[in-house]
Amino acid sequence: MATLARKLRLHDYFALAFGTMIGTGWLVLMDDWLGRGGPLGAVLGYVIGGIILLPVGYVYGQWVRRLPDAAGEAAYTAEVFPSIISYFTGWMMLLAYFIVCPWEAVALGKLAAYIFPSLNSLELYRIGDQPVFLPRLALGVALTIFLGVLNYRGIRLSANFQKLMTSAVLLCFLVVLAVSATRGAPANFHPLFSSTPLVSILLTLQIVPYFMTGFESAPKYAEESNPEFREGSYMWAIALALGVGAFFYAMCIAAVTYVAPWQELLGKRFATAIAFETALKARWPVSLIFTMALLGLFQCFNGNFAASTRLLFAFGRRGTIPSSFGGVHQRFQTPYVAVLGVTAGSLAGLFLGDALLVPVTEVGSMASALGWFAACASFWMAEKRAGMRMVTGLGILVSFTLILMKMLPVFPGHFSPAEWMAFGIWVGLGGALHWGRG
Repeated sequence: MATLARKLRLHDYFALAFGTMIGTGWLVLMDDWLGRGGPLGAVLGYVIGGIILLPVGYVYGQWVRRLPDAAGEAAYTAEVFPSIISYFTGWMMLLAYFIVCPWEAVALGKLAAYIFPSLNSLELYRIGDQPVFLPRLALGVALTIFLGVLNYRGIRLSANFQKLMTSAVLLCFLVVLAVSATRGAPANFHPLFSSTPLVSILLTLQIVPYFMTGFESAPKYAEESNPEFREGSYMWAIALALGVGAFFYAMCIAAVTYVAPWQELLGKRFATAIAFETALKARWPVSLIFTMALLGLFQCFNGNFAASTRLLFAFGRRGTIPSSFGGVHQRFQTPYVAVLGVTAGSLAGLFLGDALLVPVTEVGSMASALGWFAACASFWMAEKRAGMRMVTGLGILVSFTLILMKMLPVFPGHFSPAEWMAFGIWVGLGGALHWGRG
């Protein structure tokens, strides 16, 4: 039987995990973030989010050393919970990764249309009040197929592409910070919060799970590590991705609000680019930011695409969905059926257009928090040492709180009926695959 190729090293794991987290949200949704928290509320939301997720990252680092399985959360929970709980835990995490793929495919057309307005032509139909244009749709289809082919032909190709994109994104990020530091003014930060400080931070903290999902993706490639890879390096990859990711988001928000009055950016498409163009009265910062966003889109799409395929492959191999998804290509040593499945699903989601963007953020946050909670709870039950249980308990508390923030109406920004419906559809699809697997 063919097995997955074992070629990944520490820098590959970091690039895959970090790239899964960082896409185009800092450009496409900056006005939403500032509207939720204001500059300081949004910054603190991401900083606090990164800190409180450290215990969750620690649990994943411990789990992957004990159980290097591509099924991730499904494998961890199977150690202590019934199989149906294990399956739906993994299914929730698959949602968290997979839902990003059509999101980024849609975002590509949105980015390109800002630079080339002629792409907003040949309207095909509307979802709600959002039009779907043929040229933008074609761009999303082309990128999805490209990444499908890349991942079909080998993890080495995918990882090299990821490292190239990640390096370029971080380089552009440093340039943006330098420009902001020299051209901005502290007065632009005021007022510091969009509402009361607590509400502002909570509204931002609710979406942090969606945008920080990815640090825990490293274990999904545990079966593809180089034979010389050290087990302890998984923890390094997770910690680096989590720390650098939280810093990236917090500093992007700070950089934008330092160069322009943030309240003038609310409701503006691509507020990040508008802020720098207004401050510098030049077009080149916009080109730099859109280049950075395009590179981020590629890395985020590829990272979530790869993580989704590993989970889908692991489900097929475990027999919890049709076993054909567990197939491995004899020549390329990739989960080729899972790759084809994620490609098809991404193309289907792409046809929903811009109406997909903001609601997806909310549903993805809930799915991520559920997966983190289950992974921490299962480790707490499997681990008997008091010190490690204490850290794990913090992870349980954090992830459970994030779940409650989306479920309970007492919290601002809780799930709307439409988001509950989308969440229910995903659960129903998972049930149909599981019980109809033949």
